[in-house]
Amino acid sequence: MPFNQQVRIAGNTQLRIPQREGWEVIRNHFAQANPERDVGLVLPVGCGKSGLIAITPFALAARRVLVIAPGTKIRDQLGADLRANSEHNFYERCGVISADQEFPETTVVASGRFNLDDVRHSDVAVANIHQIAGEDDHWLDELGPDFFDLVLFDEGHHNTAESWQQVKRRFRNAAIINYSATPSRADGELMQGRIIYSFPVVEAIRAGYVKRLRARCLNPTELVYIDRTSGQERRIGPDEVRRLGEDEAEFRRGIVMSDETLSSIVDQSLNELQALRERSGEPRLKIIASALNYDHCIQITEAFRARGARAGWVHSREGGNANERVFADLEGHQLDVIVQARMLGEGFDHKFLAVAMVGSIFRSLSPFVQFVGRVMRAVVQNDPRHPANEGVVVFHAGCNVAQRWDDFRAFSTADQQFFAELLPEADDVPFQGRLAVDFVPGAGGGIQPIEIIAEHGVSAAELHPIAPEAEALLQQLAEMGVDPEQAAAEIRRRRMTRQDRREARRAALNERIQNEIGGIFGRANVPHRGRKLDPRRRVANYEWAVAELNRRVNERVGGDNADRQNFTLDQLDTAHEVLEELVRQLEEEIRRNAA
Repeated sequence: MPFNQQVRIAGNTQLRIPQREGWEVIRNHFAQANPERDVGLVLPVGCGKSGLIAITPFALAARRVLVIAPGTKIRDQLGADLRANSEHNFYERCGVISADQEFPETTVVASGRFNLDDVRHSDVAVANIHQIAGEDDHWLDELGPDFFDLVLFDEGHHNTAESWQQVKRRFRNAAIINYSATPSRADGELMQGRIIYSFPVVEAIRAGYVKRLRARCLNPTELVYIDRTSGQERRIGPDEVRRLGEDEAEFRRGIVMSDETLSSIVDQSLNELQALRERSGEPRLKIIASALNYDHCIQITEAFRARGARAGWVHSREGGNANERVFADLEGHQLDVIVQARMLGEGFDHKFLAVAMVGSIFRSLSPFVQFVGRVMRAVVQNDPRHPANEGVVVFHAGCNVAQRWDDFRAFSTADQQFFAELLPEADDVPFQGRLAVDFVPGAGGGIQPIEIIAEHGVSAAELHPIAPEAEALLQQLAEMGVDPEQAAAEIRRRRMTRQDRREARRAALNERIQNEIGGIFGRANVPHRGRKLDPRRRVANYEWAVAELNRRVNERVGGDNADRQNFTLDQLDTAHEVLEELVRQLEEEIRRNAA
């Protein structure tokens, strides 16, 4: 059987870090006695999820595998990665299987191009969910419950849906592995299956797999709108704009639908695009804009075109041919802007999207992450400092998106345990798996947006970027011509009391230690979930290593009875200074113990 043979995965530098680490975690999990049948892995957009799916069967020495995708586009992409005769074959492209070895036989289950004999003689069957639980699912009736011993769900946050549950029941003895960038679906239900591995966005940025990200928040000094209760004009300042954006749904809709405020967002997005093109020398960089509905797509497209930008829009109400023409223009670099409402989600890949203009309403983190993910794919791989590898998110203060950005920054700097520990208790963050929009006129009724008459004194504030070297990026932005007034405001904002500096220094030390352990494990190819490092074999490798590095830092700085909570600012500075040396020593020991 092809999945029983020796392949190059551990130590294969052609594979990405989360592919090697994820494979190792899967192998260790299913090597246990009575392992959980249903598990999940979380990888950011652009980090090699399809490649990890391709190599997963070798971790279990699987007999026959079923791969499920949510739609035909992702199904066909996976088929191209897995089929032996494909020019995109992942095994050959990344040196996993040598030319003299046996390649898995892959069948793509697509209407009109397969028969049941193909499936019976394959090692892998790749199907979209509609082939499993729709009108074309009759072929499954010919297969026994043990036909597949491994089922892989791509975009696994859909797996709570009944159609996906049907697959689990049909092949009740198969191992189930779910893969996703956001572990939830549209109705807020969390992806089933305990998450055994996640790769943080900040590590993906550091490795150059995805773009560095920053955000621009538009703040007017004055905004004029009609107060519906009194019918009178109201003039409000920036604080009131932000408050209304947080509290009033009709106000948020007015921000994204009013010509006055939409003009500010469009202008800033074009300015950011021009700046990115000039700095990178890459004229193919583009804007993606989110819209509320069909009419709003047209409104935003018109606003861009009025400014001389080449803009097109796609919507599910449009016929397939109309949308395909826009996609063709995008791929042929005949567009500067693509506008969409819930169209460019899972499986959409265009690395030259660099500016995300928020023109819709994000009521929770996950749809925001889905949208931002469209501008995360790196233009130049494995080069985190390349000027083309920068993404910008533009939004208005009245859209209530600033909190989403802050949540995303926390999301992106978490260690590999983040989802497993946090998400089961995250009732206050109702994750959703797609762009979520509220009802608006023209889409079945709902709340009327307020009428905004004018906006004055709009300035663009720079929010903290998402990157391992946030301080360096802020300095670079200043050197690249960020408005001096904005730079001065940023400096003033970042002045801290000694107490603030100490608390921030302590938090940074904790984060650095977690990130350093992740780096050690990646370089030394050490699995996170094994227990080999702990002399007593009580805790997993990752937890043990974090605790051990913390212990050594505390001991170096404060002695045997060190109390991190009460470290002085000077002690914390010392801890940061000695960390590199302690990391080097611990890595040498871990390499010896893991050998």
